[in-house]
Amino acid sequence: MAALLRRALVLLLLAGNPAFAGTYDLVIDRTPVRIDGEERRVFSINGQIAGPILRWTEGEEVTINVTNRLKEDTSIHWHGILLPFGMDGVPGVSFAGIKPGETFTYRFKVRQSGTYWYHSHSGGQEQEGLYAPLVIAPAGGERIKADRDYVVMLSDQHPMSPGTILRKLKQEPDYFNNRKRTLPGLLRDLSAAKTTEERQAIIADHLMWGEMRMEPTDLADVTGYTFLVNGRGPIDNWTGLFKPGEKVRLRIINGSAMTIFDARIPGLRLKVVQADGQDIKPVEVDEFRIGVAETYDVIVEPPEDRAYTIEAQSIDRRGFARATLAPRDGMAGPTPTLRQPGLLTMADMGMGMVMGGKAMDHSKMDHAAMGHVDLTSFAQVPPLDAPAAARVLGYADLKRFDRRYALPPPGRTIEVRLTGNMEKYIWSFDDKKYSEDPAIDFTEGETVRLVFKNETMMNHPMHLHGLWMDLENGAGEDRPRKHTVIVPPGRTVSVTVTMSEVGRWPFHCHLLFHMETGMFREFVVHPKGTALPATPSAPMTMGGGRAHQH
Repeated sequence: MAALLRRALVLLLLAGNPAFAGTYDLVIDRTPVRIDGEERRVFSINGQIAGPILRWTEGEEVTINVTNRLKEDTSIHWHGILLPFGMDGVPGVSFAGIKPGETFTYRFKVRQSGTYWYHSHSGGQEQEGLYAPLVIAPAGGERIKADRDYVVMLSDQHPMSPGTILRKLKQEPDYFNNRKRTLPGLLRDLSAAKTTEERQAIIADHLMWGEMRMEPTDLADVTGYTFLVNGRGPIDNWTGLFKPGEKVRLRIINGSAMTIFDARIPGLRLKVVQADGQDIKPVEVDEFRIGVAETYDVIVEPPEDRAYTIEAQSIDRRGFARATLAPRDGMAGPTPTLRQPGLLTMADMGMGMVMGGKAMDHSKMDHAAMGHVDLTSFAQVPPLDAPAAARVLGYADLKRFDRRYALPPPGRTIEVRLTGNMEKYIWSFDDKKYSEDPAIDFTEGETVRLVFKNETMMNHPMHLHGLWMDLENGAGEDRPRKHTVIVPPGRTVSVTVTMSEVGRWPFHCHLLFHMETGMFREFVVHPKGTALPATPSAPMTMGGGRAHQH
């Protein structure tokens, strides 16, 4: 009998681990919450902002029942997750959305591991609280072990509704910029100049920006946000506990609507071990820039019995998200001091550069009319005001750990110009909104190089659903795999994509109001053996206001 039991056990082990299934229930509703002592009514998932952390395991078959208790349509998109396109959760593209009172069931097998998130893809619900973390454990366990494991989800909360914000941007694109340059400021700068050449340069700079009707201080379209960590404001001070000497893993997710952050923990070095859910070769830095929708996992080892501040300052330095790592409850790290914001320069705007034989036309507000230097930005532009000795993460530092997958050479190259018109507050690709040019067609299995040329003054975090982008960052065969890539002002960034998943996959800027006003496309991946259509797919009417055309 004992021998038979041993033989049965061996056969079971040889058969491998069977797939297992998990069922998860999510309810979307309106809920009053207190943020920094002020009551706000937000969109919530299971009564929470941020929503509950979903913890899956690689290889798991998941079933997620999403019930809509709102008075409007809603949706859930699984950001960065590989799945059948009918489960991607984008109204008007992959499904019809979730009507009030209805329940939609998502089902798919988990084919990856890492730190991700999930959020609404309907209107502005994402800004109003409809987002949450997603952590997928590797089938074989974490490669880098930690004593503590915390999610740090960054987000932005605004007192205005998304619809109100968009109307104001349409009426007056620089409505939220209260740092416009003034005549007293010009006189002050001229007074401080030491030479005639410096004064002439200052006057020329002011004239150029005036001719373009732009502001070098316009680093973010929208201000007035309260910045949150795990749904808590800077005063609320979310806290994660540790014992001195422990390894603490922080899964940092930027789930904001419009805010790019610069993150650091003064007094601690950050060992970055994962980017966008993919393990990378560890790199130690003092701080890093995290675009909307990006994720980074870092390991820290606090050596002292004291509180450390996790701070993430907005790119325009108008505020910060704040949390604390502490050995005991009730402790708080030092309150961050806002740095001085950087300024856009003529180099960012391509001044004096020529591309394709066309120089910048200073008489037009239209960003698409501006010429830019044709170069590849291997490194993400670091914060301009970072301390001189600080080690700031750049994209060139990211090198993949997993070399089991191939990096096929591209069979063709597609240039995608990131364009916009600030006067009308319209954002676009190649000067066309989504309604004018909705789709780009591909064939299953082909590898394509995408060259993103940013012809605007804004950073654009570009996100591709359902497929990986292999970032051409100068690392050769070590180049990393990402689902979201920041393209800085006046820069060119290239990626390769293997079209391994058949379906209609949204591709868009993850700044909410850029996507809403037209910076959105569908990547249509056709099955092998089918002819590509001669004309683009018909325009879609996006559910819940996604990719509205104004």
